[in-house]
Amino acid sequence: MYSLNDLATIAKEVIAISKHKTLLFHGEMGVGKTTLIKEICNILGVQDRVSSPTFSLVNEYHTTTNEIVFHFDFYRITNEEEALDMGIEEYLYQNKWCLIEWPENIENLLPLDAVQIHLSVLENGQRNIQLT
Repeated sequence: MYSLNDLATIAKEVIAISKHKTLLFHGEMGVGKTTLIKEICNILGVQDRVSSPTFSLVNEYHTTTNEIVFHFDFYRITNEEEALDMGIEEYLYQNKWCLIEWPENIENLLPLDAVQIHLSVLENGQRNIQLT
């Protein structure tokens, strides 16, 4: 279980365990995926305003060390062809950070060694996170 006060610690842990730089965020609408992504971007040194790319599918952010971070939201994707059409494979294999919300909508296109982050809200309202 975690609270907003724990986000920086969680973000650092997620970054530390990610070998491939691809992070997959699972969870219902409103569980805190974008909030955690904002904190990860903060730790990575992103200078841009971080927001969910629900309609554009991908946002590109720049860090203080000139790294690029890609933030995807595949909530509105109806089939994997749409992701292929936007060039998802080119994004995933550039060795840049790829933070993906709703990855289950493109699961056959994702690297096997991506970090899976499952967020949920417990009955008492507290948040839970599992990393695999």
